[in-house]
Amino acid sequence: MWTQRSTVPGAWAIAVAMVAITAALAGSILGSAAADAQTVIRVGKAQANQFGFVPADVGVDTGIFKKLGLDVTISSFAGDAKLLQALTAGGVDIALGGGPALAAIVKGAPMKAVAVTIDAPNIIMLVVLKDGPVRSVADLKGRPVSVSTEGSLTYWLTQQLSRLQGWGDDGIRITPLGASQAQIAALQTRQVDGVTTDSVTVHKFVATGAGRILVKFGDYIKNFHSGFIYASNKLITSDPAALRAFVAGWFEAVAFMRDHRRTTIEIAVKHTGVSPAVADEGYDDTMPVMSVDGRFKAKALDVLAASFVDTHALPAKPDMSKLLTDAFLPK
Repeated sequence: MWTQRSTVPGAWAIAVAMVAITAALAGSILGSAAADAQTVIRVGKAQANQFGFVPADVGVDTGIFKKLGLDVTISSFAGDAKLLQALTAGGVDIALGGGPALAAIVKGAPMKAVAVTIDAPNIIMLVVLKDGPVRSVADLKGRPVSVSTEGSLTYWLTQQLSRLQGWGDDGIRITPLGASQAQIAALQTRQVDGVTTDSVTVHKFVATGAGRILVKFGDYIKNFHSGFIYASNKLITSDPAALRAFVAGWFEAVAFMRDHRRTTIEIAVKHTGVSPAVADEGYDDTMPVMSVDGRFKAKALDVLAASFVDTHALPAKPDMSKLLTDAFLPK
């Protein structure tokens, strides 16, 4: 009897242990299956430090994309050209780039624009020296203003500013100088009297106390699409559901950003490497022109198409409907 009583608890313990092991294995298998269910989407940013791309980081950090079944990985590139090279080579599925990149589709880039991210170009500014000779836009006539490259968005916007003043295309002496750091150096040494560049570079320079914002181009150019979500043709055809989920997650992230300023700025600082003060300025510049639904606007597309001709990116205005699709926008 004693022997029988002593073996019953042992058998019970073994049975309990087996149940626990089975449950743990089942949980591990289920967890693995859940992880496997996440569709990997590789996203590329044209620039690492631009606030306009922060919705992608917000979507990852808040779990928005994960909730939609996506495992989103993000890489950054040195401009649209490098980004589109990566997309063409199959290195990214989605490209977050500027409006001018749309012209690359005409030249063979295997992608389409699937949503608008930024409308009016508040993300581009013209900065001058605080103690320099330029006190107003009128003072720019005949003066040198640097841009990144000939045919770039910064070139076109500076040219449009000259036109709007009634000075024609050459009223401002547009001077391509390459990288933004080289442009700021030229301004500091008074080789140019102004710099047209991205808002992050401008705010960093203004924070030193040496610069002053003269123009926010969004105040002058209202009908425009400054940025898009581009999807590779491969993703469009192979996994339209995942693409639709990404676009939905992007605009859910934008809505989150509008309602959670402080958290958004913290995420921006974490992922863009800018200071809290610059991120704060970026929020104020970008959120008012960040699209909330991704819709394409006919007038803005027409202005963008005309800019391709003005900058000699294309010989004639393209049929914009062939370069984009609204099939993946939230209904």
